[in-house]
Amino acid sequence: MTSGRVTVYFAALLARTEDGWEASDTELDDVETLSDLTDLAREASVDEDTVLVFIEQEDAWFGVIRVDGEEDPRIYISDASAAARSSYGEILLTDELLGREPEAEDSIAALEELVGLDGTEDGEPDHTTDNNNDTDLDDNDDDGLDADAVPTGPLGDTGVLADLGLPEKELLMLRTDALVEIADALGAAEVLETVR
Repeated sequence: MTSGRVTVYFAALLARTEDGWEASDTELDDVETLSDLTDLAREASVDEDTVLVFIEQEDAWFGVIRVDGEEDPRIYISDASAAARSSYGEILLTDELLGREPEAEDSIAALEELVGLDGTEDGEPDHTTDNNNDTDLDDNDDDGLDADAVPTGPLGDTGVLADLGLPEKELLMLRTDALVEIADALGAAEVLETVR
């Protein structure tokens, strides 16, 4: 939601039951971590059955998070570099998914601070006080992911929906309006439409 441009997200939960899929739209305002999102999914679970969380940023990327009971969540993201520029995408792009050591960036930053490797000598002006046209910098640069360090294209578990009716090959081909196609393959298009 920057400079007059509104970012449109859609998020929904699909919980599998004995009678088929049940859908509910979901607010992600209180979700700050993958654990929060996983807990939200488990709360919607019926008898610890499968719950899918869909997150879609209009015309940019989509993500599917699958939670089966107490198992670790399985994640698929259609475009990791696009998701890295999104606050919700950052929740999904865990160190494990990116193949990084947990807390690696924090450790490096702490070491650089400890030994003063910020590129300036004592008394030199810090580059952050440079008064050029960097007004469009993302406020989350220090805490967020470096989009250049994240691969472009799909990332994660491409077989996340294979046993539910959507093979890996078809999932990888999805781009726009993907959630409708996913729900259709799962036989849940009608229930998803009720919350869209």
